[in-house]
Amino acid sequence: MRAGCGKNGAMFVSLEEFNENLVGCERCPRLRAWCQQVAAEKRRQWRDWEYWGKPVPSFGDPNARVLIMGLAPGAHGSNRTGRPFTGDGSGEFMFPVLYQAGYASQARSFSREDGLRLTDLWITASVRCAPPENKPTPEEQKTCAPWLDAEIPLLKRLRVVVALGKIGFDAYVAHLVRTGVVERRGGLHFGHGVEFALPNGVRLIGTYHPSLQNTNTGKLSEAMFLRIFQRARELAEG
Repeated sequence: MRAGCGKNGAMFVSLEEFNENLVGCERCPRLRAWCQQVAAEKRRQWRDWEYWGKPVPSFGDPNARVLIMGLAPGAHGSNRTGRPFTGDGSGEFMFPVLYQAGYASQARSFSREDGLRLTDLWITASVRCAPPENKPTPEEQKTCAPWLDAEIPLLKRLRVVVALGKIGFDAYVAHLVRTGVVERRGGLHFGHGVEFALPNGVRLIGTYHPSLQNTNTGKLSEAMFLRIFQRARELAEG
């Protein structure tokens, strides 16, 4: 089956169908082997968990006007829980902010069954499988790109994209070029708080990724991150 397409080559008709197909992807042998190895060996503190170990589906409100564009699942976070930013340090920083901004029903996210619901927000990633050392290769990013190209058109009300980190930002810009929204990258360069009005009416916002490296060093504070999502709401409702 061609990535980004459903049965018989037809494009997906819903985000639910998209996710159902995504979790069966086997196009990157190195990533699939790594995810399965991590799921089998586990980390001691999670030895009682049954790891997800598959490509991680996107998550949120299908009617969302705001999209979070992430990097890739964490080996013992999303690769364990099966939901973006669930059960890792980045999520522990991000979900309280999303809760304050009115996008999340609760401030904690620890499993797919914890009751968390997102409103007006959808979370995706440039790479859907956990990579060794959190570093997907350029070829793996390219291989995964058709999934993003198939997913974005299903977000019918999309108005704002919040790109987490340079890799997430560049992945979305590459999508814009591939799909003809822009002819070339031009002046679309990453920075925290940068904001671009795109030809298709969508606004693109960049922010530092809520990685432990950024949040523990103070490069990204809770107040800084909250302002990003408050701005996203302003733009979505404007």
